[in-house]
Amino acid sequence: MGLFQRLKEKERAFRHSFNVAPDTPALRRRAEFYTSYFDHGILRKLWSNFHQVAPGVYRSNHPDRRHLEKMKALGIRTVINLRGTNGGAPYLIEQQDCAALGLRMIDVNMVARMAPPRDFFLQLFDAFRAAEKPFVMHCKSGADRSGLAAALWLITYEGETVAQARRMLSPRYIHFKWTKTGVLDHILDCYEARLAQGQISFEDWIRSEYDHQDMQRSYLTRKAAA
Repeated sequence: MGLFQRLKEKERAFRHSFNVAPDTPALRRRAEFYTSYFDHGILRKLWSNFHQVAPGVYRSNHPDRRHLEKMKALGIRTVINLRGTNGGAPYLIEQQDCAALGLRMIDVNMVARMAPPRDFFLQLFDAFRAAEKPFVMHCKSGADRSGLAAALWLITYEGETVAQARRMLSPRYIHFKWTKTGVLDHILDCYEARLAQGQISFEDWIRSEYDHQDMQRSYLTRKAAA
């Protein structure tokens, strides 16, 4: 093993030593260190990317305890976590904080840099139906996964067109469609094209016609041709 590889392994072991469950005050401090410095939580302390999507519906980046307290003060009852249940320190801290504050937490597994599998969308719509308003949905930065989820809320529950809902995926929220996360814009493009053939709800389209592998391939083909 070369020097670079040994250093990389040491760095990975050091980082992993802080990615612990916050089960005691000492472990909580270690978990908070991991969240702040390895999950970029230190940036989120200064910038929340918190915005209202519709009455009783909000979007955000990953909230810390202080942000959750502010959300509760606004009346928020439910937190939809779009980062999934990976068992890491950021997730476990949020789970602990939501429980302490009396906030319901609903977990949805989503990816942002490739077309999400059908199950993600079904989980998301189940979460929408289960969430007690007011609620907030969040991913890591509040830019991509939160943007797509917010757009789908507007299309499905607020009667907005795809063109209107696209504003949820924009540089205002630090989403840039020229990156790999542009696949999320592509999904909306394909749904909009499908609507030109006849009305179908987004959820029904996902259940009956959507294939994430085909979606990913068509996105890469379009990007290569651009």
